[in-house]
Amino acid sequence: MFTAKANKIFKEVIEKYHEINTVDQPFTNPYDKDTNLIEHLLYRKCWIDTVQWHYEDIIRDPNIDPVAALKLKRQIDASNQDRTDMVEYIDSYFLEKYKNVSPKADATINTESPAWGIDRLSILALKIYHMNEEATREDASDIHREACQKKLNVLLEQRVDLSTAIDTLLDDISKGDKYMKVYKQMKMYNDDELNPVLRSQK
Repeated sequence: MFTAKANKIFKEVIEKYHEINTVDQPFTNPYDKDTNLIEHLLYRKCWIDTVQWHYEDIIRDPNIDPVAALKLKRQIDASNQDRTDMVEYIDSYFLEKYKNVSPKADATINTESPAWGIDRLSILALKIYHMNEEATREDASDIHREACQKKLNVLLEQRVDLSTAIDTLLDDISKGDKYMKVYKQMKMYNDDELNPVLRSQK
């Protein structure tokens, strides 16, 4: 199933990131975009999510220097844009893959596209990794570890459910029972014509 591949790649990405465990480490994609496009996109998507996860940790430091915080906020904004772009690239992959499928007369549309489900699956992989760290942290109390293990169990169940839902959606699209209709994200805050603050600086 598709999500078995995605979850494997997400695990690979997160473990690779934590070998160095710093947000400014170099990025190398082991999957060639010409021969393994979807693997290439999934790896890049999860790397963006993983770096941003740690950006979000850093910016919550109550003692962070205000200048450094502003710089980091800009990096988070750019990361959010990259994340959205990657979702659209992944959806474009599926649109191309299923372009010759004719939807049935009673076909329905899903509440979210496949790639936005995959986006949630990538974030869920990060939650699972870090909750497992907390559930097994030796310097934590037994109460803390037990509470985190219960949360981890829920996250693992959620991954099964979300993976099943994504695989079912892709299967339905491939059979014409569902159809894709992708709306490009019309983000306004990065656009110097749509954001009144940016527009006033022109």
